[in-house]
Amino acid sequence: MKRHQATAILVAILFLVCTVVIGLPNEALAKEAVTIRIASAFEPLHILCRSAEKFKTMVEERSNGEIKVELFLGGVMGSEEEVTEAVSIRAVEMQAGGGLPIQMYAPKYYFLDSPYVIKDWEHFKRVFNGDLGQKAQAEMLKNGNTMYLGVVYRGLRHFTSNKPVRTPEDLKGIKLRLPQLPTWVAVWKELGALPVPIALTELFTALQTGVADASEGDVTQIHSFHLYEVQKYLSLTGHLVQTGALTINKPFFDSLSEEHQKIVKEAGLEAAEWGSQQILSGEEDIIEDLKAKGMEVITPDAEAFREKARPAVERLFKEQWAVTTWDEVLSY
Repeated sequence: MKRHQATAILVAILFLVCTVVIGLPNEALAKEAVTIRIASAFEPLHILCRSAEKFKTMVEERSNGEIKVELFLGGVMGSEEEVTEAVSIRAVEMQAGGGLPIQMYAPKYYFLDSPYVIKDWEHFKRVFNGDLGQKAQAEMLKNGNTMYLGVVYRGLRHFTSNKPVRTPEDLKGIKLRLPQLPTWVAVWKELGALPVPIALTELFTALQTGVADASEGDVTQIHSFHLYEVQKYLSLTGHLVQTGALTINKPFFDSLSEEHQKIVKEAGLEAAEWGSQQILSGEEDIIEDLKAKGMEVITPDAEAFREKARPAVERLFKEQWAVTTWDEVLSY
């Protein structure tokens, strides 16, 4: 943690040329130009970065140039973990990132970004906007000085393989590429797969050479990585509702004038909703294109997979997410 904080501080020093507004009364802030720097470890064409660009356009237009938004995309300010910590200490004002802020600052609520807990996007919104989500956001504020402006739907994560996967039993012995997230690994082991930690950049080669037999991810990832060239089947497991967010350093937000706060808050929510709609409207088209490129699409019984995963998920709620229960989350 200290190493990452040092990196974040170094990033701040490197960007001293950027305008930073500190210690001025609200009346003065309304008259002075304010700079918001948004960093992202994701590539510029990713939906999170496109949402950040949308935010930039809206904020600069609505503030009549009083707020300037600068984008630092594609990892130029470091990894997602480094950027998350940079926002926490105000080395940068905002992030367009994934679920890492919850994992780092509200880990007891990381069920929001884990397999077979959240059913779909509407379910996620009910949980996130409800009591559990409010408590998670309060923990993020307390531990990371980080506030959500808006959540972006990034798509359902599905399963690709070279053998048809229709039931949980079909997963037995399959070498599945996974990110190094212990909660994800625990669930897929329960389902019978053999998790293999492989960097996303090495995914195609790993599947091509047989180091891994299968992968899981959203259809945008499956398509953009050309996995249809090395994987025959796409099973629509929908095992995880993948989200991201536009987040902001809370002390910085509080330092803005009321007028600027309103502009930033509304633009953050609207930009996130815009990004979500881009994915929601495009998922089916991507699936159809994957079919056209030769993938056979399977619609398995999602509840059968959820029930098979139950022992692992319930253990995680007892041992790591004890603030609630799986049944309570499913009741939303």
